[in-house]
Amino acid sequence: MKQADISDENLRLIDTLKKLPIFNTLDDFRLKDLLKLCKLRQYEKGERIFEENTFDNYIFFLVSGKVRLERNGIALGFLRRLGDAYGIVEVIDAKPRPASIYAEEDTVCILMDAAYMDRLPEKDKAVHLYIIYRIFTEVLSERLRSTTEELIKTKEELAKAASAMLQPG
Repeated sequence: MKQADISDENLRLIDTLKKLPIFNTLDDFRLKDLLKLCKLRQYEKGERIFEENTFDNYIFFLVSGKVRLERNGIALGFLRRLGDAYGIVEVIDAKPRPASIYAEEDTVCILMDAAYMDRLPEKDKAVHLYIIYRIFTEVLSERLRSTTEELIKTKEELAKAASAMLQPG
């Protein structure tokens, strides 16, 4: 793993991040301010990014690459889109990470230290809290939509299996 602070050279990421609904309402000043409190990390294929049942204050934003979410050695899914986020729920509810994350390929991500908010002046906390809760809302909405689709698919498969079992044959 390689890590760097988000410095002026790395501020080119601002243009990329502005494409994300999570960040596109922020002006350059606010975005630069926010990014200076983040870390840019590069992971090699197969490297563990987060470990299941651990706790930290980082929210993960995928910049490039692909990562696998895994629990008890079972793959749960993948994050591969620019801006996919992980860790927001754990930061808000202060519980350990429910899954490990591994780089499926060489991966670049931004880690935002949510604990930095305790060090912000009061006037800046509201903007940063807005960002955190907006991310939280988007992540939960996407996960709820995905879970609902999986539930519908599973119910349809169960209904087909039950119907097939009842067919004389």
